[in-house]
Amino acid sequence: MFWNCRQSIFAEMKKKFSQVESAAEELRVLCIIQDTTNSKTVNERVTLNLPASTPLKRLFEDVASKVGYMNGTFDLVWGNGEDVTDTTPIDQNSDKTILDAGFEPGKKNFLHLTDKDGEQPHIMPEPGTTDDSSQDRFIGPLPRECSVGCTNDYVSQSYSYSSVLSKSETGYVGLVNQAMTCYLNSLLQTLFMTPEFRNALYKWEFEESEEDPVTSIPYQLQRLFVLLQTSKKRAIETTDVTRSFGWDSSEAWQQHDVQELCRVMFDALEQKWKQTEQADLINQLYQGKLKDYVRCLECGYEGWRIDTYLDIPLVIRPYGSNQAFASVEEALHAFIQPEILDGPNQYFCERCKKKCDARKGLRFLHFPYLLTLQLKRFDFDYTTMHRIKLNDRMTFPEELDMSVFIDVEDEKSPQTESCTDSGAENEGSCHSDQMSNDFSNDDGVDEGICLDSNSAAERISKSVSEKSSLLYELFSVMVHSGSAAGGHYYACIKSFSDDQWYSFNDQHVSKITQEDIKKTYGGSSGSRGYYSSAFASSTNAYMLIYRLKDPTRNAKFLEAHEYPEHIKQLVQKERELEEQEKRQREIERNTCKIKLFCMHPTKQIMMENKLEVHKDRTLKEAVEIAYKLMDLEEAVPLECCRLVKYDEFHDYLERSYEGEEDTPMGLLLGGVKSTYMFDLLLETRRPDQIFQCYKPGEVMVKVHVVDLKTESVAPPISVRAYLNQTVSEFKQLISKATHLPAETMRVVLERCYNDLRLLNVSSKTLKAEGFFRSNKVFIESSDSLDHHVAYADSHLWKLLDRHANTIRLYVSLPEQSPGSQFRRAVYQKPSGDSGNLDEACERVKGPVGNMKSVEAILEESTEKLKSLSLQQQQEGDNGDSSKSTEASDFENIESPLNEIDSSASAENRELENQIQISDPENLQSEERSDSDVNNDRSTSSVDSDILSSSHSSDTLCNVDNAPLPLANGLDSHSITSSRRSKANQGKKETWDTAEEDSGTDSEYDESGKSRGEAQYMYFKSEPYAADDGSGEGQKWLMVHVDKRITLSAFKQHLEPFVGVPSSHFKVFRVYASNQEFESVRLNETLSSFSDDNKITIRLGRALKKGEYRVKVYQLLVNEPEPCKFLLDAVFAKGMTVRQSKEELLPQLREQCGLDLTVDRFRLRKKTWKNPGTVFLDYHIYEEDINISSNWEVFLEILDGVEKMKSMSQLAVLSRRWRPSEMKLDSFQEVVLESSSVEELKEKLSEISGIPLENIEFAKGRGTFPCDISILEIHQDLDWNPKVSTLNVWPLYICDDGAVIFYRDKTEELMELTDEQRNELMKKESSRLQKTGHRVTYSPRKEKALKIYLDGAPSKDLTQD
Repeated sequence: MFWNCRQSIFAEMKKKFSQVESAAEELRVLCIIQDTTNSKTVNERVTLNLPASTPLKRLFEDVASKVGYMNGTFDLVWGNGEDVTDTTPIDQNSDKTILDAGFEPGKKNFLHLTDKDGEQPHIMPEPGTTDDSSQDRFIGPLPRECSVGCTNDYVSQSYSYSSVLSKSETGYVGLVNQAMTCYLNSLLQTLFMTPEFRNALYKWEFEESEEDPVTSIPYQLQRLFVLLQTSKKRAIETTDVTRSFGWDSSEAWQQHDVQELCRVMFDALEQKWKQTEQADLINQLYQGKLKDYVRCLECGYEGWRIDTYLDIPLVIRPYGSNQAFASVEEALHAFIQPEILDGPNQYFCERCKKKCDARKGLRFLHFPYLLTLQLKRFDFDYTTMHRIKLNDRMTFPEELDMSVFIDVEDEKSPQTESCTDSGAENEGSCHSDQMSNDFSNDDGVDEGICLDSNSAAERISKSVSEKSSLLYELFSVMVHSGSAAGGHYYACIKSFSDDQWYSFNDQHVSKITQEDIKKTYGGSSGSRGYYSSAFASSTNAYMLIYRLKDPTRNAKFLEAHEYPEHIKQLVQKERELEEQEKRQREIERNTCKIKLFCMHPTKQIMMENKLEVHKDRTLKEAVEIAYKLMDLEEAVPLECCRLVKYDEFHDYLERSYEGEEDTPMGLLLGGVKSTYMFDLLLETRRPDQIFQCYKPGEVMVKVHVVDLKTESVAPPISVRAYLNQTVSEFKQLISKATHLPAETMRVVLERCYNDLRLLNVSSKTLKAEGFFRSNKVFIESSDSLDHHVAYADSHLWKLLDRHANTIRLYVSLPEQSPGSQFRRAVYQKPSGDSGNLDEACERVKGPVGNMKSVEAILEESTEKLKSLSLQQQQEGDNGDSSKSTEASDFENIESPLNEIDSSASAENRELENQIQISDPENLQSEERSDSDVNNDRSTSSVDSDILSSSHSSDTLCNVDNAPLPLANGLDSHSITSSRRSKANQGKKETWDTAEEDSGTDSEYDESGKSRGEAQYMYFKSEPYAADDGSGEGQKWLMVHVDKRITLSAFKQHLEPFVGVPSSHFKVFRVYASNQEFESVRLNETLSSFSDDNKITIRLGRALKKGEYRVKVYQLLVNEPEPCKFLLDAVFAKGMTVRQSKEELLPQLREQCGLDLTVDRFRLRKKTWKNPGTVFLDYHIYEEDINISSNWEVFLEILDGVEKMKSMSQLAVLSRRWRPSEMKLDSFQEVVLESSSVEELKEKLSEISGIPLENIEFAKGRGTFPCDISILEIHQDLDWNPKVSTLNVWPLYICDDGAVIFYRDKTEELMELTDEQRNELMKKESSRLQKTGHRVTYSPRKEKALKIYLDGAPSKDLTQD
């Protein structure tokens, strides 16, 4: 028996192996199918590897299964590089195999999935959509909680636009979540499912003559309820309702508490319903009464007050307890459980005239028809000082008997009859020695008044009957999922029509069961003690709404025939609007939207627009629409226009549509799609021309004719060719188009940038030569000797190489050039007239190929500039040897330009009044002393900053000398790696040293020859008249230059036009919005520049090796704007801080009017607007202080002698807060010898006079000066942290410049009236907004929920 079984198993396995073997031997066909329809938001790409014997029917079945479409609702067409519209669909009903149908084994077979007969494919219904036990039973938040579009429609792959529009199978309509309005949706659905509320709302009639419908909350609720009842959509918007609340779009991003919204909305409705039938609706449905009492246990005297409530807040876990209440009933009992006031909490009895033990509590007098219970799941954890959510389990019954919680004895008590009116509406006191002591309740006060005037017997009988009929049924559970920081709300609601429970989760409405309701109790399996809440499910019930079971009062929803007339009209109006919207949406779904381009026939600019045309419109009609869209009525007749298929990326005309003028656009474009892989071009012609036919498969070639004699390249002409044509045939084609002989024609293909390939094999095809859709070729047909030269050495190659690399730049020269004397000296005409810019241009440009003349002019001008500079320097030295050399590298000489703009920078003034002569490194004697070197280094003046980055040759420059955010490029490790670094630690690396910055290199190499003269010297310039509103004195050059030239050589070419040596002017590249970046790396090329870039030339000395440009700002700690820009300076490697201060003195005097001595100010680190490390005089740049290009420092003027002497000291800025006066004193600096908190308090006590034991301090928050509202400073800052040193958490004060607020803890806070507070709030808000600081720096606070009855909030300056 065993042997037979074994044999059969072996036989079966052998059979399977043979099948696998034969399948392995069969050829496989790889099919790649691209979905090109518009049925889904994301078009899928499916790959199938099928046996070659697979029938075509099976192919379609497999594709349908993979993509999720119903078989037979789509077509498959070939997509192997051919145009889809030109191929016929594959026959789905054919009995052929895929091999017989033309599929190639071993290759990729590309197919396009397209619409069938112009209709989009039908999406296959998801499995389980009709089974309530699967998806419909889902309860809880959807994948994207509380965010826009958080339903499965937006995340599933089978998304269809129609799925959003189709109504839920439950028959109920969902609500769209605007962003974080899930709490609103939950409440609105609950009110909608409450028959009494909905019916009463329908009975209210809106009077348009009395109120704007947009701001009417009841009317917008009516509209919403009508839509929820009649709409065919899956979900509807709530924007009209929130707009009636006076909310803007920002409110949609604020999550609020659903119970808070309920209170606020009910208040708003009561206000709107005043003096109408619905004026008391909220109270009739939701309001209950309770008694808040205190009773003396010695004499029986009781003080009480009657209160009303709309909901009952139930504690989840008693204060201080680790155990939560198990059920709602248990929490209700605790709510009315009285507490005994004894010991220090004794109650003063008016009858006993002394403090006595008393009982304090609450009693329910009346329960509302609709009972709302709030489960207080949000609490505050005093150990962590954070809000928390209690997820403990708390059960609630489907039917709740409230009779056990109302005390009839309270109504029988003689106190009620002997109650006397104290004159207040709701307050009074009752006296009785015969009172029963059987009272039970919670929290209260000691006064009250009787409201009922009925006789005692009536009240007693009424209470007894109420108690016997207080059975409530649960119909709404509002569930919160998440934490105290945020989460998601949804509602579980029972329909009174069919007693079925439904989950209303924003857009999604589904059926649920009683078991699903029990899942919202919260808690977890097992006992975890105190931490049970932390491990419990975060999805649990938050609000419960019960309805009293009373057949005489329980209402049913109004039927359609019972609607008031105004509701019937509203229903009809909303239906019409929805139908209109549906029709419009259908039109949108059938509208083709595609990019449209057009080269304007007269303006010759490429215009771009979006063509929107219905898929049933013909091509002829689409041309008319495009013609009007491009506004060509005045330029060209309609009959001279046509639409062609266009690839904008490759600038390629794919095909024209001859004879298809009556074809629908849906067929021409391959259906309605969200995006197209091609564009349309509206092509135009002159009336005497005819349109060329563009066939699929052709390639477009732009042909440039080259003339070697004139060294010119003509504009392109377009020629269309086929990839299978040979080079010889292609030459014949070009010959016909250009009328040039094909025999001597040389054709050069530019395949990519700077890749110039000579097509010299006549038999090769264009495809083999690398032609693509759009191509660019150069042709030359002269019969010159250049034909016999090797192509790489030929004149043609050099010309094309130069053409490919030449760019056109527009150069703006200085308005008032200081080089007027230079130009008179250097470019003087034989007749004696001074040279001008035009003549200088003429000298330089010459013939394109004549490089000698350009070099000669540059060499001559440079030598003359140097010799003149030396001569003027000697004259200056002989004439006035007593002049200080600290102001500039150059000596003063006479200049005719005496009138100088006072607002000009110091260097511009210096350059206009003085001639800055040559670089001392190149022209002075090499036998200079160290002091000479220091003098040279200390005599720099600069008018801009330089950023030399390893990633860019350009530097951000603020021309108006205004500080730019983050312009200093510094962070915590870029100036000093540590505040307390020692002076002898040696050199620290910076991330951009002067040696590494080629922008600070000399412009000449060791031989003295210009580095730019090596290879690329093409430079051609001519005067240019700018039409961009430049000033009259502004001179412009249009320069054609080889972009492989170095910046150094480029500057030397510009010397004759600027009038000063290249080391004395700077090049700024102008970007969009006129933002300027300085180019400083002299050895880098102009390769980053492109055609028509603008360049501005500014006067100023270039940096030497080891020098850095530094922006100096003044620190004004007690000014409204504490950071003020002063000037630009140059600091050098190896220089001490004191030396740099000495250099700054003359510049501060001349440019800023600050007459200081070197000991009257200090320099300190600047990080954004924050003052940091104080630099001591003996610190050395690059050794003790890390310095980099575009560095920024603070200059701070001292009131007295410098107190900072050592790096071990710490300088903090203190500011006293006076709570009794509600004001802050000015900043005072405190210098500490250590980081001790005790020392800080001693210093603060010393400068303020506050006793040491009363000093309290707090660290400021944010950017200097750490502004904070005086209304918040007293409680919002972390006062008196429990630390002994300043450099630990939460202070972390490790560097100079920290802000410390301090106060006298015995000083009481001033009491403000509401008027004073509001006035102060406005002033503080205005002050902090002006300084750019926020009103508060404390963590994000929840915005108060408000509903504005007038429809819009007033401008509140006090809100942050």
